[in-house]
Amino acid sequence: MLAFIAGIISSCAIENDIPYPIVEASIESITVEGQRGADQNTFTAATINKSARTVTLYVNDGVDISHLQILSLKTNVGAELVVDNPDVCENFSKFPTSGFASLDSIPLSSNTRVDFTNPVTFTLRTYQDYKWKVTVNQIIQRDIEIDGMPADCVIDTYTRKVIIYVEKGTDLTNVNITKMNLGGEYGRVSPDPTLKKDYSSPSTFNVSCSWQEYSYEWTVYVEDYPDGESSNSSSKGAFAMTSRATVSGKVQSGKTPNVEYRKDSETLWNTVASSNISISGNTFTATLTGLSAATKYKYRVGTDGNMGEEQSFTTVAATPLENGSMEEWSLEGKQYNPWASGDDSFWGTGNPGAAAFIGNLTTPTDDSVSGKAALLETKNAIIKLGAGNIFTGDFALDGLNGLLHFGRPFSSFPTALRLYYKYTPATINMIGDDVGDLANLKGETDICQIYIALSDKSEPYEIRNNPKNRQLFDPNDENIIAYGEFSSSETVTSYKKLEIPLEYRATGRTPKYIIIVASSSKYGDYYIGGVGSKLWLDEMELVYE
Repeated sequence: MLAFIAGIISSCAIENDIPYPIVEASIESITVEGQRGADQNTFTAATINKSARTVTLYVNDGVDISHLQILSLKTNVGAELVVDNPDVCENFSKFPTSGFASLDSIPLSSNTRVDFTNPVTFTLRTYQDYKWKVTVNQIIQRDIEIDGMPADCVIDTYTRKVIIYVEKGTDLTNVNITKMNLGGEYGRVSPDPTLKKDYSSPSTFNVSCSWQEYSYEWTVYVEDYPDGESSNSSSKGAFAMTSRATVSGKVQSGKTPNVEYRKDSETLWNTVASSNISISGNTFTATLTGLSAATKYKYRVGTDGNMGEEQSFTTVAATPLENGSMEEWSLEGKQYNPWASGDDSFWGTGNPGAAAFIGNLTTPTDDSVSGKAALLETKNAIIKLGAGNIFTGDFALDGLNGLLHFGRPFSSFPTALRLYYKYTPATINMIGDDVGDLANLKGETDICQIYIALSDKSEPYEIRNNPKNRQLFDPNDENIIAYGEFSSSETVTSYKKLEIPLEYRATGRTPKYIIIVASSSKYGDYYIGGVGSKLWLDEMELVYE
């Protein structure tokens, strides 16, 4: 009887299984005191990556990042704002609990000073929690000038030693150092180096940054240039890409260099616009654009109409994307491969783990812009989801999970990935294990994703989607030189042209690998997606402009 009553009671129980709406909170902008750019000493907005939920910004040497004041922190929705580690706040109880446009918009008693010595994690809380990491990099600008001209020197911040090079025959007992900012632009150096003339022996100075009460001892050496070297040229070199190059060097304070260039086969010089020349202290960087691939150029640098000696560089060849047209396919047993029979593989898919059980996730199709196209389809793999995918690299099985290697050898500099695509998303109905807040995506419309990255890592990236040792691709990895991404849940029933621009995060670095990844379900690595989502890809190509 008791069991019968219990059964009736349990059958009448009402479950609150209505899912919370997905309201994704993000940081839209953030400003702090002393904010500047990585390469220029003027205010530059923070770099915000919404897919990775990261913020990166730079500050000058006039502020103490151990208690840096946040001047504004705007979010896109009325989310609760939480600093995950209270110890990094100067006064956690006085830190605002929501985004703010300025200090004037929050109570006077508020305290927004935070220790950014290490990256700080904020949680934006709506119906779900969204963790954001904010990294602050401090640029301590150290400048040395002799007779008002930038000095060629080696500054070792670890050993606190400086070597200043001068022309052979220079009287080391009468060296006129007009600037020595070893503590940064706002720092202090004692005794005054501009009053000292005799550098025939090592000289010591007490140096501190603007916010430091204590000082460190630095040793300065003045030596002749090594044999075969001199300071005659203000240009220190060029870094050539495919359609552009950067020329860098030193320039006298208050001067703007003239930079000219031409093809080696031509005689007419082109002048770099002043808007393409950036100056930081006594160094400059000039960007030359609209160049032809695999072409030799001459360039020269001067000031006040006096041009220096001609130098040269050769641009990098424009490497095409292998089988970007998606025309080449082969069939091995039941498995489709996006390369011709007998050829080496450039593209990989998840087909090796799915073809024998649920069919191929990625297949050729005649529904194309021209010839064949790739069709990526999300399927139910019985015990977990299989997202349609294609990527530059290799796939192997790790038990019932995937072990992938992202990246193919590549050393060129494209500006964008261009392609045609269609997409029909399904409703997300499968959720993997150990996915945290992503479990709330169930019932939402699926999302496709396509991204491209250039890396100078010494080897391809190893990707594991086993929940026990999940290791996914990080677009903010320090080896990523350039990155571009596209994600969408929009239904596109006829082919649409898409161009994904590459944002270069570093200059002077040459790629070793190209990574291109596309999936019919963005969160397929977590075994999350909607069965039946389909993404068509065709006529993929690298753009060099």
